[in-house]
Amino acid sequence: MDQGFYHLSCIKGTVEKTEMNYIICDFDEQNFAKRKRAMFQIAEEQGKDLHPDCYIELTVDDICYNMNKVVCKYPHVIDIAKQAMIDCNIKPNVQLNRDITHGELLAAYGIPCPNIFTGGYNLHSKDEFI
Repeated sequence: MDQGFYHLSCIKGTVEKTEMNYIICDFDEQNFAKRKRAMFQIAEEQGKDLHPDCYIELTVDDICYNMNKVVCKYPHVIDIAKQAMIDCNIKPNVQLNRDITHGELLAAYGIPCPNIFTGGYNLHSKDEFI
């Protein structure tokens, strides 16, 4: 079962200002909406007793999409990738990917872009490489 998550991807700050960037991901649209609402509730709760010159500003950019909804409309895209692997004597291993990728960003615009594993290691770390 897929589980969504909150991921603190960056935090930076000074005495006067702190900025935290989170990725909110959940492939169930209702749970995704709940997670976004929860972030606003947390910001409101944390900011309610602050001095008027201090405030919490929350901006949400939707970037996490379920690319499967788009790719399934164009099965030939996956067939082409599979055939290319077979032509290179590589056995295709088709799996659902539950990660935030450029393919998901393109899917948001209706562009089918399945992820093709390229041999990545140490994913999501500062030592990630292909």
